[in-house]
Amino acid sequence: MTNSEMKNMSPAIQNDSNFKTNISDMTRYMRFIGIVTIIGGAIYCLGIITAIIGVPIIIMGIRIREAAESFKRYSLTSEFSDLSHAVERQTRFFFISYVFMIIGLAITALYIVVFFVILISGA
Repeated sequence: MTNSEMKNMSPAIQNDSNFKTNISDMTRYMRFIGIVTIIGGAIYCLGIITAIIGVPIIIMGIRIREAAESFKRYSLTSEFSDLSHAVERQTRFFFISYVFMIIGLAITALYIVVFFVILISGA
């Protein structure tokens, strides 16, 4: 889809000041979350074993900050490529979060099973 097609499809969105305000607020929140995520990942990287977790967390923070910058550029230029890049970067952030969530749930379930097995065995 070209930029001109995008402009023809959504003139109400592009002229909506509430939409631009929401993008501005969202990018501010995304930049903050990105910084906090990067700092958290750096703290995880202080340990050798925990760096396995820390590096993807840093990458998550970088991706969400890149998405924020692309959303900001989109709000200024209305270029479809900026919007596409923003959504792609945001998708990467959420994919890594998704993988961590699945791993965390699996470890929690394993912990609960082991806890009940130990509890039942009377140890």
